[in-house]
Amino acid sequence: MATRTQERRLAFLATALPPIGWVVVFFLAPLAIVWAYSFGQNVSLTEVDISGTFANYARALQPLYLGIFLKSIFIAGITTLLCLIIGFPVALSIVFAGERWRPWLLLLIMLPFWTNLLIRTYALIAVLRTQGFANFTLEWLWDQGSWLMTLVGLQPLGDFTPLQMLYNNFAVVVGLVYVHLPFMVLPLFAALDRIDKSLMEASLDLGAGHIRTIFSIVVPLALPGIISGIIITFVPALGAYLTPDLLGGPDSQMIANVIERQFKRANDWPFGAALSFLLMYATFAVIAFRAYLARGKPAEGHGI
Repeated sequence: MATRTQERRLAFLATALPPIGWVVVFFLAPLAIVWAYSFGQNVSLTEVDISGTFANYARALQPLYLGIFLKSIFIAGITTLLCLIIGFPVALSIVFAGERWRPWLLLLIMLPFWTNLLIRTYALIAVLRTQGFANFTLEWLWDQGSWLMTLVGLQPLGDFTPLQMLYNNFAVVVGLVYVHLPFMVLPLFAALDRIDKSLMEASLDLGAGHIRTIFSIVVPLALPGIISGIIITFVPALGAYLTPDLLGGPDSQMIANVIERQFKRANDWPFGAALSFLLMYATFAVIAFRAYLARGKPAEGHGI
């Protein structure tokens, strides 16, 4: 018996040690170094003195950086809300689609992951720019409306003025929704697919409308998937760097862009490390809140 137990322990160690070692060497150790830098200060161009100071965190809480941080939270929240509003009916439609079409619809949701994010972002620039596809379509519709008004004897519309849809907060939100929408749809689909459809049919048979059935039956049962989708969408949107950097203007930068400038341009690694860990602390807070909401649910389900 002892020999078999030892063999199992050896097998476990042989299986677990390589990934644990990889995580320690390539994730935890660099993270610990950056965390230590957040309590240091520059003493030369290439040297950081880790003195245990909290000055970097105090500086990160100044109105300028705190405002950028709160703005990043607001933009990530708007992005998450829009993804939820758009993603919920999409996921519900996939759930009720036929077995033949469901894999293809899921494939369409996951298809953007097959293309590099940089390429997708530049494609969005081609859509949103002043002479892009969006303004081209709006101009065509404007001209058709002007032609119809002339046809019925009304005063024609004036010249079309292209909309400024790029290099502002609008473009950043559109880009973040475009990038993170699949992260919302997939958890919602997984949660909605487990719901007993007979409950919805019974609700409709008892006289409840579709809207009331969705909010009274579907949403409460799909709440775990909704919360998971919110977290999976909000966390990466909060730390987004490429999308606001390419689509946003001077007033559209998020906290990740400020962190990048501290490490690469300002060469202020301690302050950049402090900003990074404030962002990480906020991420941990969101995950801890999700764990708090999920606490006790298995026990309650078991009791039922």
